Formats: sequence, structure tokens, C-alpha cells
Amino acid sequence: MSLSLPSSLYLLPLTKPLQQSSSICTSPSLPITNSYRINLKALPERRRRLKQCQVATVDGIAEDVQDVLLPREAEEVKEVEESYDWREEWYPLYLTAEVPEDAPLGLTVFHKQLVLYRDFNGVLRCHEDRCPHRLAKLSEGQLVDGRIECLYHGWQFEGDGKCVKIPQLPEGAKIPRAACVRTYEVRDSQGVVWVWMSDKNPPNLTKLPWFEHYAKPNFQDTSTIHELPYDHSILLENLMDPAHVPISHDRTDWTAKREDAQPLVMTVKERSMRGFAGQWGRSKNPAFMNSLSFQAPCVLQNNLQFVDKKGVTQYFSALFLCRPAGQGKSMLIVRFGASSRPLLYNIIPNWYYHQNACKVFEQDMGFLSSQNEVLIREKVPTKELYLNLKFSDTWVMEYRKWMDRVGTGMPYYIGHETVSMPAEAAVVEQAPVGAAAAISASMPAKGGIGELYAPNPTNRYYRHVIHCKGCRIVVRRLEILKNVMRLLSMAAVTAAILTAQRQWKVAMLALAIVLVGAAQLCSSAFALITRNFIRDHRRL
Repeated sequence: MSLSLPSSLYLLPLTKPLQQSSSICTSPSLPITNSYRINLKALPERRRRLKQCQVATVDGIAEDVQDVLLPREAEEVKEVEESYDWREEWYPLYLTAEVPEDAPLGLTVFHKQLVLYRDFNGVLRCHEDRCPHRLAKLSEGQLVDGRIECLYHGWQFEGDGKCVKIPQLPEGAKIPRAACVRTYEVRDSQGVVWVWMSDKNPPNLTKLPWFEHYAKPNFQDTSTIHELPYDHSILLENLMDPAHVPISHDRTDWTAKREDAQPLVMTVKERSMRGFAGQWGRSKNPAFMNSLSFQAPCVLQNNLQFVDKKGVTQYFSALFLCRPAGQGKSMLIVRFGASSRPLLYNIIPNWYYHQNACKVFEQDMGFLSSQNEVLIREKVPTKELYLNLKFSDTWVMEYRKWMDRVGTGMPYYIGHETVSMPAEAAVVEQAPVGAAAAISASMPAKGGIGELYAPNPTNRYYRHVIHCKGCRIVVRRLEILKNVMRLLSMAAVTAAILTAQRQWKVAMLALAIVLVGAAQLCSSAFALITRNFIRDHRRL
């Protein structure tokens, strides 16, 4: 049984092992209460480009497809008694272990720019990423004695947001009371930094997500961060869609095969303003069911548990924390966890699993970024654009319907029947393909040859490596090792030329060949970690 390969986004690889277990049961779904249905009268009428599909004609023969497509209409009437405000929520900012010790970190939640850092005592602090002096980004600054310093004029701020130093003030002058930065409450919970975005109410700890499986003794997980060039709603849709895995990720590892594509059984059992929950499984193996839950605004869980032949309950979890990072941008924290793992998992280095996860997102990136572009351009609800099948798209429609219910409390959204676009649409950079992708993958930064620090959301180094301490360390070591091997190979060749004895010439030349091969292995590993995956049929 393996949950270790990141391309297995939906626990599909567990199917075969679980069929051999003594008993199977789904894990409890996320408790969601106050179930209600949408009020159709409150929804504005929208034009349709595609009429409700009940009859299709193929070669002149009428074919009833009503049992194939999901209905385009919303559900029956029941008044909404709750309200939703996106600010009254906790948002996942970063993995705690990846927060830099010696530098501020700029992050965003929707359109709000934040800066996260550790003060002198190692306590996590979060402010609005804006100096009150001239609006410079504090994340561009540095940490001085545990205080964050604006790089523009050197103003320094304590963890509570109070300004404690202005170099330009004359001696004895008081610092203006207004010279402070807005502070946001953050919490470190189960290895993730969460931020409370409300400017009206104190943090509501009952809304802080808690994941039962990850609190179990000996429960192990692999966690990665990925910055992605499309909206978080597109990301959540993709993660809710197990039907695409056999096709999009065919042979990414042994778990995904296109011949395994099949109808899925998907049922929604709970829904509320806080999200929805239910089960799904393969039609060819209906006894094997996963529990899936979406918890507003960012959490998607796919859990599974079973009793093995020894009578021990095994737990598996795929946890996705999807932060909206602005129009056309998102940041994803992925956590794959299991109560037990095969021995092979502990032998393979973490960077290999990380690069495999990057590969999965690159396989999806081209069509997800283009989907993002179409939705922004069309500015209509998804029911006018999507042709949803009940055997694959139940969760997608449920998610867009949830947006219909809560959309008035969000900065912008595209729902199943309603839509509210931002005043200014962001420029969405299309993911490159073909020769452009090859050039982008070979140059880690946009606008510079060999430069690794310029932002480029379509490049693996920018999307993942800069957010992962482990991968950055491996990249630096591989670069050093590669250079050492090349220097040693040159020295071996020089020694072979200078030596007069035949056997030493042969030995030195053989050593040089081995060293050149080792340098090439380092280069290949470096490329595997830092360069984008490109499908063969997209290469030119």
C-alpha cells in the first residue's frame, strides 16, 4: 500500500491493496451542519449558451442522455439563514518548517498582501505588507535584531506592529503614533501557519481547522508547497476531480493508468455554508469508497481507513490546503499521510517525491491555466460553459453551487448560476508549451540566463524549490558536487597526460570517465528537481 507517490492525488493507488484487506470502512466525513438548499428566486436569470441537454441526436437517431448529464438547474427552495464573510476565516499561509529564520516572507490572501517572519524569540509575526511611510513592501526589507526593517528608509517595527525606530528623526523626537503597521493574528497548528483575516472580530479558534488523522501517534506525512499560476477555485476543482487522474497522469507512476479510466460513484451527503462532504469510489469496485470533504474556504480532505489482516486499523489521508493568492494565482500545501508505510518509502529521498509532485502539477498546468483564462474572459456562470457528467463531475458542480450560496461574501467568484467578477481582471500568464516550455524549463528565471530568483509562476524552481528548504539544500549540494567532479576529472586527464607509465594512464583516464559520469548524474538530478516536465507530444 502506498500513499507516498504524490501523483496519487486521490488515494486511487490504495484500491488494489485494500481489496485484499479483511474489512473496509470509510473514515468519518467532515461534520457539516445546517443543511439547506438554494433559493432560485434570489438568483438572477442568466442567458444560456447550451440549453438543458435531455435529448441528443446522433446520426439522426435520438438518444436519451438525461441519466448521463448532471442537471443544469440548482436545487429546490429553502431560505438561506446564514451569511458568509471571507475575512472571518483562517487561511493557510505556509508550512511552519519552511518559514525562513532570517528573512521576511511576502504572501497574499486574495488581494491582501501580508508579510510573515519570526521575531527575535522565534515567534511568528504577520503584518500588512506595507510600510506606513511611503507604502514600500516590508517583505523587501530585512530583519534587524528580530524587528522587521523597511528597506526604503530603515523604519523598524516590533512584532505588535509598533514603530520603534525612524533614523530620519532628530534626537529626542517622538515617533508618531500613526507610524505603525496593521498586524494579523497567526497560529501554528499541526505544522501549518494559519492567519485570521478579520479586521472586525478577534480570532475564532473554533474555525481553526484541525485534522484528526495528523494528530494520531506515529502518523507520518510528506508535505510540499506549490505556487500555481491559476485561481484557487480552478485548483480546488482539479483536486476534487479523481476522474482525470488516469488520463492526465498516465504512467506518472505505477498507480495511474489510462486504461483504468471508468465511471465513478459520487454521492453528496452533507452541505452547508461551511462546505460539503460525501463519498466517492470506482464503479468497478463499489465496495471501496473514499470520504471527501470541502471545508470553507481552503481545505479539501480525502480520507480512508480500513482494517488490515492483522486486525489493525490503517489510516490514509490526502490533505490539500488551497490559499487564494490573487486573481489567477494560488498557493497549495499538500500533505499525504499514512499510519504505516512500506520500507521502500524511507529509502527514497524526499526530493524525489517533491519533484514527482511538481511533475503532476505541470501535467495539469497547461489546460488549467487556459481554463482560468476562459472563465475570466467569458464572465458567465459555469453552467453556461461546463457540460457536467454525473459520473465524474458531481463534486465540481457541488463546489460551484457552494459559491452561489456564499458568493456575496467573497471578493470575486464564478458560481454554477451566479458570478461576480473583480473590477479589474488580472493578467493571467498562460503556461508555456512546446519550444517555449523547453526554453522556460532550461532557464530557471524569466528574463535572465541562469538566474534563479526572478519570479516566474510557470517555472518549477519558482513554484516549489524556493519554498522548500530541503530541495534548496539538495540543489546547492548537487551544484557543488557537480563542479567538484568536473574539476577532479580534469585533474585526472591532466595526470594521464603527464604520467609516463601506461597502467597509470589507463587508470587516470578510467577515473576521469567515472568522474564525468558522476558529474552528469548530478546535472540530471539537478534538472529533475528544478526543470519543468514537458509532455513528449508538446515538444518541438
